[in-house]
Amino acid sequence: MVPLLLTLKVACWATLFATAFGVLVAYAIARLRFPGRELLDAIMTLPMVMPPTVLGYYLLVLVGRRGPIGHWLETHFGISLVFTWQGAVIAAAVVAFPLVYKGARAAFEGVEHHYEQAARVLGKSEWGVFVRVTLPLAWRGILAGAMLAFARAMGEFGATLMVAGSLPGKTQTLSIAVYEAVQAGKDDVANFLVIVTSVVCITILVASGRMLQPRFAA
Repeated sequence: MVPLLLTLKVACWATLFATAFGVLVAYAIARLRFPGRELLDAIMTLPMVMPPTVLGYYLLVLVGRRGPIGHWLETHFGISLVFTWQGAVIAAAVVAFPLVYKGARAAFEGVEHHYEQAARVLGKSEWGVFVRVTLPLAWRGILAGAMLAFARAMGEFGATLMVAGSLPGKTQTLSIAVYEAVQAGKDDVANFLVIVTSVVCITILVASGRMLQPRFAA
């Protein structure tokens, strides 16, 4: 049960961070026009196609003790992210980020601009337009992306293992626990963990699919 609870904690925090940054970046790219926009879009999508171990290596370079971010955190705040559940959160958030970003961008681009323009004519600020018009019209796509990101964060393995390792009770998530159970010949434990993971992921996929269905039947 410890790997399951740890995985849920890591997935929840990772989804929260991925959704917050994913929505902001998606809105900026969907609404703004600037040089290098498509290159930035490709970079934001890169974790979706990059091998998890390679992504984990990049994260180690950044947040490891000798990395620019990791060294700064340890020097100024005494914080070390490597081999901690917080490091697992960062790895899972980066891997899950493209799912939120892609869903949010598609949702924002699907919002009719004349609704936003009407709100501006009525005197709403850009923040007011975003909160009162754009976000309510795009929330289904954003929520679907967040649910997929949660499922992806639950199943993250490679990048998490690189950054957080496998410390039982501290950083050993479900996917890592399954791998180590198989390696140790504990098939009954592996089967139980696989069933739990599969049920949760299927439930999320079904729910997210319903969120993306048209709201009104023809």
